[in-house]
Amino acid sequence: MTRDFLGEFEQMVLLAILRESKDGAFALEVRRRIEVDAGRRVSRGAFYTTLDRLARKGMVEWDEAVPEDSRRAAPIRRFRVTQDGLGALRSSRQAMEALSQGLDRILEGTT
Repeated sequence: MTRDFLGEFEQMVLLAILRESKDGAFALEVRRRIEVDAGRRVSRGAFYTTLDRLARKGMVEWDEAVPEDSRRAAPIRRFRVTQDGLGALRSSRQAMEALSQGLDRILEGTT
């Protein structure tokens, strides 16, 4: 059986969307969440390329929302993780847990 596993950054994006809101998260919030929680600088180009790829794979969906800031004229996208996205996160997590099983001492640096 073959699976399409998520890349590291794809996982971060999906997890950050989930952390921001069950009803959906705006892109700027997601980028900030990754930068703060993961300590990783997120370029705009890489971020939107990843969101588009996840949408093509059916792992995220989005709708347009009217911004609360009246200075913004255009609608903004609110992203949600789909059931396929949740399934992919679960599969990736299970694979990492299986591969790291029994390696706690090594990974924690207590050997």
